[in-house]
Amino acid sequence: MIVRPHPNLVNVLLALKGSIARRIAMRSLLVTLLAAVIVLIENLHPDYFAKVSATPFTLLGLSLSIFMSFRNNACYDRWYEARKALGEMITETRSIIRETQVMKDDGVRGPILRDLCGFAHALGAVLRRQDVQRAAGPWLSQMPPAGAANPCDRILREVGRQCSQAADSGQINEWRYTLLASHLSALSRVLTTCDRIKTTPLPFPYTLLLHRTIYLFCILLPFAMAEPLGWMTPFFIAIVSYTFFGLDAISNELEDPFGYDENDLPLDALVRVVERDVLDALGVEPLPPLLEPVEFVLT
Repeated sequence: MIVRPHPNLVNVLLALKGSIARRIAMRSLLVTLLAAVIVLIENLHPDYFAKVSATPFTLLGLSLSIFMSFRNNACYDRWYEARKALGEMITETRSIIRETQVMKDDGVRGPILRDLCGFAHALGAVLRRQDVQRAAGPWLSQMPPAGAANPCDRILREVGRQCSQAADSGQINEWRYTLLASHLSALSRVLTTCDRIKTTPLPFPYTLLLHRTIYLFCILLPFAMAEPLGWMTPFFIAIVSYTFFGLDAISNELEDPFGYDENDLPLDALVRVVERDVLDALGVEPLPPLLEPVEFVLT
């Protein structure tokens, strides 16, 4: 995720991190060169373009803008819903830390809290298709089997079992056990939400139709602009292609908010927040530092 101050005029013109300019540079350049070739042909053979009108492109551009707005909103909703789910994970973890502070036996409370931290690490590993055992193993009191269908859910079940044993042994009363169970249910919802976003992309026909229409629009538009704009056409086409290709590339990044793109969610930084909260509750010092942006990118 890009973390930087609001850009001034110089930053607007020169900023590259998070701008997706490098990802679309080749496409925009090719379309701009095509526009220059079309203008050259129009100057040599003006009769070829005498009957080409810009009116159809006005209607197509309006429809394309509305469709791109729909897809961008859908992708941003996925990104923001994922961020809310990860924020809820932090909230529920802090709530469990607060509810378990009445336990007098640190040998009971410690494994519960460390398993919660292991859950956060395991969730991050699953969302990024990393090795779950390597990411969560140092924190867990009991490692889920290698072939477990859902290792994150197995961790929550283990935490629930530990809370049940704490209630049976008198470490917590039934009312507090009920609160802990509700917090674990909320973490299950976080897991389900993240899994749904990760495994359910936007319908493929939306993406395919938008890609095709953008390319057709940017390739055909110079034919309508060559006669009225002349050599200003490549400049105009560069702006249009940068806008349309850029919005398309941003949608692709936001559609999967758990990846490694510059505009994806800072999953490692959020897991580190959980880690610090758990270690602080257990009295561990010094705490690991918060992750900071590197060249404006927070991972």
